[in-house]
Amino acid sequence: MQSIIDEIAEQMLLTEDKGKVATYIPQLARVDSNQFAITVALPSGEIFSAGCANTLFSIQSVSKVFTLTLALGKLGDYVWTRVGREPSGDPFNSIVQLEHEHGRPRNPFINAGAIAIADTIMQGHEPKETLAEIIQFIRFLSDDDSITIDEKVARSEQKTGARNTSLAYFMASFGHFENPVEKVLGTYFHHCSIAMNTVQLAKAGLFLANNGINPNSGTAIVSPKRAKRINALMLTCGHYDGSGEFAFRVGLPGKSGVGGGILAIAPGKASIAVWSPGLDPIGNSKLGTLALEILAAKTGWSVFGE
Repeated sequence: MQSIIDEIAEQMLLTEDKGKVATYIPQLARVDSNQFAITVALPSGEIFSAGCANTLFSIQSVSKVFTLTLALGKLGDYVWTRVGREPSGDPFNSIVQLEHEHGRPRNPFINAGAIAIADTIMQGHEPKETLAEIIQFIRFLSDDDSITIDEKVARSEQKTGARNTSLAYFMASFGHFENPVEKVLGTYFHHCSIAMNTVQLAKAGLFLANNGINPNSGTAIVSPKRAKRINALMLTCGHYDGSGEFAFRVGLPGKSGVGGGILAIAPGKASIAVWSPGLDPIGNSKLGTLALEILAAKTGWSVFGE
């Protein structure tokens, strides 16, 4: 495994077209695009890394996997009254579908859906309390108490978050919100600004590769059935309107973020985190996707067979 990912990392660094960093969030626009990291975490406890695997990056929408897991733990199937389970086929920040579908987001991974999930998690609490719960959950999953929020990124998101603010108020106009919109947005912007490295992220995703059990602690985070369903949503919706392409090329459940990170799950086998800040035109990590495609091919880990 180590030789496979070393080879992949070397190939990625030699690739000329590394995509373009997200520029609409000023703090992300400053990140050097010539960086690449990959970590493969196995349920046995073995960790394999290559590239700058200790470099922190903004996980952005990858955080939505963890907020969805929390929401399901708190509210069970009630969550599906707030968000759907279908691929969007539209950009992650589209408002068009919301109007057609009366303010109910298509799935929990597009921005509108994740904002709705933040609202369900809050349950009348203040953003600071909710964020403390989210951070504590991710720290527990990754067995690392150093994980925190990058406040500079959070401020940058809030200053440039007009589209997300519009989405939130539009949903609220249908009477769907249970908490003040500004507080929900504060929670959302900050959980997207959590900073992690690929080692931490791969370890945090292990419960989804291990029938819902966190092998670090032996704790059941979710039932096997729920782990399967979260993985299914990651496969069909985790890359927005590029989800079909990702499934076609990589064949693994995955969740991307505009910070350049991707968490991918090989059920029963491994949790994989990749990071390269250059994005493709849809907003998914260009080299991260390529690296996962090569890894899946070399290991035969695609859920669709070798």
